[in-house]
Amino acid sequence: MRGWWQDLTDLVLPADCAGCGAPRTALCARCRATLDAGVPRRVRPVPEPAGLPAVNAVAPYAAEVRALLLAHKERGALLLAGVLGTALAGAVRVGLGEGGAGSVVGAGPAGAPGRGPVLLVPVPSSRWAVRARGHDPVRRMALAAAGELRRTGTPARVAAVLRQRRAVADQAGLDARRRLENLAGALEVGPGGGPLLGSGRVVLVDDLMTTGASLAEAARALREAAVSRREGGSAVYEAITREGREERRIDVRRERRKWVHGAPEKAAPNALGRVLHAAVIAAPRDSFEITRN
Repeated sequence: MRGWWQDLTDLVLPADCAGCGAPRTALCARCRATLDAGVPRRVRPVPEPAGLPAVNAVAPYAAEVRALLLAHKERGALLLAGVLGTALAGAVRVGLGEGGAGSVVGAGPAGAPGRGPVLLVPVPSSRWAVRARGHDPVRRMALAAAGELRRTGTPARVAAVLRQRRAVADQAGLDARRRLENLAGALEVGPGGGPLLGSGRVVLVDDLMTTGASLAEAARALREAAVSRREGGSAVYEAITREGREERRIDVRRERRKWVHGAPEKAAPNALGRVLHAAVIAAPRDSFEITRN
Protein backbone atom coordinates (compact mmCIF):
# COMPACT_ATOMS: atom_id res chain seq x y z
CA MET A 1 0.00 0.00 0.00
CA ARG A 2 1.23 3.46 -0.84
CA GLY A 3 2.11 5.83 2.01
CA TRP A 4 2.10 9.62 2.09
CA TRP A 5 5.88 9.59 1.73
CA GLN A 6 5.57 7.76 -1.61
CA ASP A 7 3.13 10.35 -2.92
CA LEU A 8 5.51 13.12 -1.78
CA THR A 9 8.44 11.39 -3.48
CA ASP A 10 6.48 11.26 -6.75
CA LEU A 11 6.05 15.03 -6.59
CA VAL A 12 9.58 15.99 -5.56
CA LEU A 13 11.99 13.54 -7.15
CA PRO A 14 12.47 13.12 -10.90
CA ALA A 15 11.24 9.84 -12.34
CA ASP A 16 11.48 7.95 -15.59
CA CYS A 17 8.63 8.21 -18.06
CA ALA A 18 5.98 5.64 -17.17
CA GLY A 19 5.29 5.02 -20.84
CA CYS A 20 8.71 4.56 -22.44
CA GLY A 21 11.27 4.92 -19.67
CA ALA A 22 12.73 8.24 -20.86
CA PRO A 23 14.75 9.66 -17.94
CA ARG A 24 13.85 12.49 -15.56
CA THR A 25 10.23 12.91 -16.51
CA ALA A 26 7.10 11.18 -15.24
CA LEU A 27 5.56 11.47 -18.70
CA CYS A 28 7.58 12.43 -21.76
CA ALA A 29 6.24 14.60 -24.57
CA ARG A 30 6.04 11.67 -26.99
CA CYS A 31 3.97 9.50 -24.68
CA ARG A 32 1.73 12.42 -23.77
CA ALA A 33 1.19 13.06 -27.48
CA THR A 34 0.15 9.43 -27.94
CA LEU A 35 -2.81 10.06 -25.65
CA ASP A 36 -3.48 13.65 -26.72
CA ALA A 37 -3.52 12.70 -30.41
CA GLY A 38 -5.79 9.72 -29.91
CA VAL A 39 -9.15 10.07 -31.65
CA PRO A 40 -11.78 8.19 -29.64
CA ARG A 41 -13.59 5.62 -31.72
CA ARG A 42 -16.31 3.04 -31.29
CA VAL A 43 -14.95 -0.36 -30.26
CA ARG A 44 -16.60 -3.78 -30.17
CA PRO A 45 -15.18 -7.04 -28.89
CA VAL A 46 -15.77 -10.34 -30.63
CA PRO A 47 -17.75 -12.13 -29.36
CA GLU A 48 -19.83 -9.22 -28.13
CA PRO A 49 -21.69 -9.80 -24.84
CA ALA A 50 -25.38 -9.03 -24.73
CA GLY A 51 -26.20 -5.71 -23.17
CA LEU A 52 -22.83 -4.12 -23.89
CA PRO A 53 -23.43 -0.37 -24.30
CA ALA A 54 -21.85 1.67 -27.06
CA VAL A 55 -18.17 1.92 -26.06
CA ASN A 56 -15.66 4.51 -27.22
CA ALA A 57 -11.92 4.09 -26.64
CA VAL A 58 -9.02 6.49 -27.07
CA ALA A 59 -6.24 4.15 -28.21
CA PRO A 60 -5.28 0.50 -28.69
CA TYR A 61 -4.03 -1.29 -25.61
CA ALA A 62 -0.40 -1.61 -26.64
CA ALA A 63 3.08 -0.17 -26.17
CA GLU A 64 3.14 3.17 -24.34
CA VAL A 65 -0.59 3.29 -23.61
CA ARG A 66 -0.47 -0.13 -21.96
CA ALA A 67 2.57 0.92 -19.92
CA LEU A 68 0.89 4.14 -18.77
CA LEU A 69 -2.28 2.38 -17.64
CA LEU A 70 -0.33 -0.27 -15.75
CA ALA A 71 1.89 2.34 -14.10
CA HIS A 72 -1.14 4.28 -12.88
CA LYS A 73 -3.13 1.22 -11.89
CA GLU A 74 -0.58 -1.15 -10.41
CA ARG A 75 2.40 1.02 -9.48
CA GLY A 76 0.50 4.03 -8.15
CA ALA A 77 1.86 6.60 -10.62
CA LEU A 78 -0.76 9.11 -9.48
CA LEU A 79 0.63 11.98 -11.53
CA LEU A 80 -0.74 10.21 -14.61
CA ALA A 81 -4.34 10.55 -13.45
CA GLY A 82 -4.70 14.01 -14.97
CA VAL A 83 -3.58 13.15 -18.49
CA LEU A 84 -5.49 9.86 -18.44
CA GLY A 85 -8.59 11.68 -17.21
CA THR A 86 -8.29 14.22 -20.00
CA ALA A 87 -8.11 11.43 -22.56
CA LEU A 88 -11.08 9.70 -20.96
CA ALA A 89 -13.09 12.93 -21.14
CA GLY A 90 -12.51 12.95 -24.90
CA ALA A 91 -14.01 9.48 -25.22
CA VAL A 92 -16.98 10.59 -23.10
CA ARG A 93 -17.61 13.55 -25.40
CA VAL A 94 -17.53 11.39 -28.52
CA GLY A 95 -20.03 8.95 -27.04
CA LEU A 96 -22.46 11.66 -26.00
CA GLY A 97 -22.11 13.32 -29.40
CA GLU A 98 -23.08 10.17 -31.28
CA GLY A 99 -26.62 10.05 -29.96
CA GLY A 100 -26.79 6.64 -31.55
CA ALA A 101 -27.31 3.03 -30.64
CA GLY A 102 -26.99 1.85 -27.08
CA SER A 103 -28.96 0.55 -24.18
CA VAL A 104 -31.17 2.85 -22.22
CA VAL A 105 -30.63 4.07 -18.65
CA GLY A 106 -31.48 7.18 -16.68
CA ALA A 107 -33.36 10.32 -17.55
CA GLY A 108 -32.58 13.99 -17.26
CA PRO A 109 -34.93 16.59 -15.85
CA ALA A 110 -38.44 16.04 -17.17
CA GLY A 111 -37.07 13.11 -19.18
CA ALA A 112 -35.81 15.42 -21.92
CA PRO A 113 -32.96 14.07 -24.05
CA GLY A 114 -29.59 15.75 -23.64
CA ARG A 115 -30.44 17.54 -20.39
CA GLY A 116 -28.85 17.24 -16.98
CA PRO A 117 -25.20 16.83 -16.04
CA VAL A 118 -23.01 14.03 -17.29
CA LEU A 119 -22.79 11.32 -14.63
CA LEU A 120 -19.57 9.32 -14.89
CA VAL A 121 -20.12 5.92 -13.27
CA PRO A 122 -16.83 4.07 -12.64
CA VAL A 123 -16.75 0.29 -12.99
CA PRO A 124 -15.84 -0.67 -9.41
CA SER A 125 -12.73 -2.56 -8.37
CA SER A 126 -12.94 -5.16 -5.62
CA ARG A 127 -12.19 -3.97 -2.10
CA TRP A 128 -9.12 -6.19 -1.85
CA ALA A 129 -7.73 -4.74 -5.10
CA VAL A 130 -8.22 -1.17 -3.86
CA ARG A 131 -6.50 -2.03 -0.59
CA ALA A 132 -3.61 -3.74 -2.35
CA ARG A 133 -3.06 -0.85 -4.76
CA GLY A 134 -3.61 1.86 -2.20
CA HIS A 135 -6.01 3.72 -4.48
CA ASP A 136 -8.95 3.24 -6.84
CA PRO A 137 -7.49 3.95 -10.30
CA VAL A 138 -10.73 4.08 -12.29
CA ARG A 139 -12.45 6.38 -9.81
CA ARG A 140 -9.37 8.61 -9.76
CA MET A 141 -9.41 8.87 -13.57
CA ALA A 142 -13.16 9.50 -13.53
CA LEU A 143 -12.70 12.42 -11.15
CA ALA A 144 -10.04 13.88 -13.44
CA ALA A 145 -12.29 13.36 -16.47
CA ALA A 146 -15.22 15.08 -14.76
CA GLY A 147 -12.97 18.02 -13.95
CA GLU A 148 -11.84 18.25 -17.56
CA LEU A 149 -15.43 18.13 -18.81
CA ARG A 150 -16.43 20.92 -16.44
CA ARG A 151 -13.39 22.96 -17.46
CA THR A 152 -14.49 22.80 -21.08
CA GLY A 153 -18.11 23.71 -20.37
CA THR A 154 -19.86 20.37 -19.81
CA PRO A 155 -21.46 19.93 -16.38
CA ALA A 156 -20.21 16.61 -15.04
CA ARG A 157 -19.66 14.73 -11.83
CA VAL A 158 -18.71 11.26 -10.69
CA ALA A 159 -21.49 8.98 -9.46
CA ALA A 160 -19.75 6.01 -7.85
CA VAL A 161 -23.00 4.12 -7.35
CA LEU A 162 -21.87 0.61 -8.35
CA ARG A 163 -20.49 -1.93 -5.92
CA GLN A 164 -19.73 -5.63 -5.86
CA ARG A 165 -22.36 -7.70 -4.12
CA ARG A 166 -20.40 -10.95 -4.22
CA ALA A 167 -16.81 -12.05 -4.59
CA VAL A 168 -15.47 -12.74 -8.09
CA ALA A 169 -12.40 -14.59 -9.30
CA ASP A 170 -9.43 -12.77 -10.80
CA GLN A 171 -10.29 -12.15 -14.45
CA ALA A 172 -6.70 -12.65 -15.62
CA GLY A 173 -6.39 -15.86 -17.58
CA LEU A 174 -10.13 -16.28 -18.18
CA ASP A 175 -11.51 -16.39 -21.71
CA ALA A 176 -14.42 -14.23 -22.83
CA ARG A 177 -17.19 -16.66 -21.86
CA ARG A 178 -15.69 -17.48 -18.47
CA ARG A 179 -15.24 -13.78 -17.73
CA LEU A 180 -18.91 -13.19 -18.44
CA GLU A 181 -19.91 -16.10 -16.21
CA ASN A 182 -17.55 -14.93 -13.48
CA LEU A 183 -19.13 -11.47 -13.37
CA ALA A 184 -22.78 -12.38 -13.99
CA GLY A 185 -24.85 -10.74 -11.25
CA ALA A 186 -21.77 -9.56 -9.37
CA LEU A 187 -22.56 -5.83 -9.39
CA GLU A 188 -25.37 -3.78 -7.96
CA VAL A 189 -26.30 -0.16 -7.42
CA GLY A 190 -25.82 0.76 -3.78
CA PRO A 191 -28.50 2.28 -1.56
CA GLY A 192 -29.50 5.73 -2.73
CA GLY A 193 -27.82 5.30 -6.10
CA GLY A 194 -30.98 4.66 -8.12
CA PRO A 195 -32.48 8.15 -7.81
CA LEU A 196 -29.12 9.70 -8.61
CA LEU A 197 -29.05 7.92 -11.95
CA GLY A 198 -32.18 9.77 -12.97
CA SER A 199 -30.55 13.18 -12.64
CA GLY A 200 -28.37 13.22 -15.76
CA ARG A 201 -26.74 11.49 -18.71
CA VAL A 202 -25.05 8.30 -17.53
CA VAL A 203 -21.69 7.21 -18.93
CA LEU A 204 -19.92 4.11 -17.66
CA VAL A 205 -16.16 4.59 -17.45
CA ASP A 206 -13.25 2.17 -17.11
CA ASP A 207 -9.57 2.18 -17.94
CA LEU A 208 -9.67 -0.79 -20.30
CA MET A 209 -12.12 -2.91 -22.26
CA THR A 210 -10.98 -6.41 -23.25
CA THR A 211 -13.91 -8.82 -23.64
CA GLY A 212 -16.56 -6.30 -22.58
CA ALA A 213 -17.73 -8.51 -19.69
CA SER A 214 -17.17 -5.90 -16.98
CA LEU A 215 -18.96 -3.14 -18.88
CA ALA A 216 -21.85 -5.43 -19.82
CA GLU A 217 -22.33 -6.46 -16.19
CA ALA A 218 -22.10 -2.84 -15.01
CA ALA A 219 -24.69 -1.82 -17.61
CA ARG A 220 -26.98 -4.65 -16.48
CA ALA A 221 -26.79 -3.45 -12.89
CA LEU A 222 -27.62 0.12 -13.90
CA ARG A 223 -30.58 -0.97 -16.01
CA GLU A 224 -31.88 -3.21 -13.24
CA ALA A 225 -31.72 -0.33 -10.77
CA ALA A 226 -33.45 2.01 -13.21
CA VAL A 227 -36.25 -0.46 -13.89
CA SER A 228 -36.69 -1.24 -10.19
CA ARG A 229 -37.03 2.46 -9.51
CA ARG A 230 -39.54 3.01 -12.32
CA GLU A 231 -41.56 -0.19 -12.04
CA GLY A 232 -41.54 -0.91 -8.32
CA GLY A 233 -38.89 -3.61 -8.32
CA SER A 234 -39.76 -5.46 -11.54
CA ALA A 235 -36.75 -7.14 -13.11
CA VAL A 236 -38.19 -7.14 -16.62
CA TYR A 237 -37.21 -4.63 -19.29
CA GLU A 238 -36.93 -4.23 -23.01
CA ALA A 239 -33.67 -6.01 -23.85
CA ILE A 240 -30.99 -5.41 -26.45
CA THR A 241 -31.62 -7.71 -29.41
CA ARG A 242 -29.99 -8.62 -32.70
CA GLU A 243 -30.55 -6.18 -35.56
CA GLY A 244 -33.61 -7.18 -37.52
CA ARG A 245 -35.04 -9.42 -34.79
CA GLU A 246 -38.24 -8.50 -33.05
CA GLU A 247 -37.53 -6.89 -29.69
CA ARG A 248 -38.78 -9.05 -26.89
CA ARG A 249 -38.94 -9.01 -23.10
CA ILE A 250 -36.46 -11.14 -21.21
CA ASP A 251 -35.74 -11.26 -17.51
CA VAL A 252 -32.43 -10.21 -16.03
CA ARG A 253 -31.26 -13.72 -15.25
CA ARG A 254 -31.72 -14.89 -18.82
CA GLU A 255 -29.77 -11.92 -20.16
CA ARG A 256 -26.80 -12.79 -17.96
CA ARG A 257 -26.46 -16.06 -19.88
CA LYS A 258 -27.19 -14.68 -23.33
CA TRP A 259 -24.18 -14.24 -25.62
CA VAL A 260 -24.32 -12.20 -28.82
CA HIS A 261 -21.61 -12.59 -31.44
CA GLY A 262 -21.04 -9.13 -32.84
CA ALA A 263 -24.63 -7.93 -32.80
CA PRO A 264 -25.22 -4.17 -33.12
CA GLU A 265 -27.22 -2.74 -30.25
CA LYS A 266 -30.60 -1.14 -30.55
CA ALA A 267 -32.18 1.18 -28.01
CA ALA A 268 -35.56 -0.32 -27.23
CA PRO A 269 -38.11 2.41 -26.59
CA ASN A 270 -39.20 2.12 -22.98
CA ALA A 271 -39.65 4.04 -19.76
CA LEU A 272 -35.94 4.27 -18.95
CA GLY A 273 -35.58 7.26 -21.19
CA ARG A 274 -31.88 7.61 -22.03
CA VAL A 275 -29.14 5.96 -24.06
CA LEU A 276 -26.30 4.53 -21.98
CA HIS A 277 -22.74 4.95 -23.26
CA ALA A 278 -19.37 3.79 -22.02
CA ALA A 279 -15.90 5.30 -22.36
CA VAL A 280 -12.48 3.73 -21.81
CA ILE A 281 -8.88 4.69 -22.37
CA ALA A 282 -7.89 1.58 -24.30
CA ALA A 283 -9.18 -1.57 -25.98
CA PRO A 284 -7.61 -4.37 -28.02
CA ARG A 285 -6.41 -3.23 -31.41
CA ASP A 286 -8.68 -5.57 -33.35
CA SER A 287 -11.78 -4.15 -31.66
CA PHE A 288 -11.09 -0.84 -33.45
CA GLU A 289 -10.94 -2.52 -36.82
CA ILE A 290 -14.33 -4.19 -36.80
CA THR A 291 -17.00 -2.62 -38.98
CA ARG A 292 -20.72 -3.32 -39.04
CA ASN A 293 -23.12 -2.93 -41.91
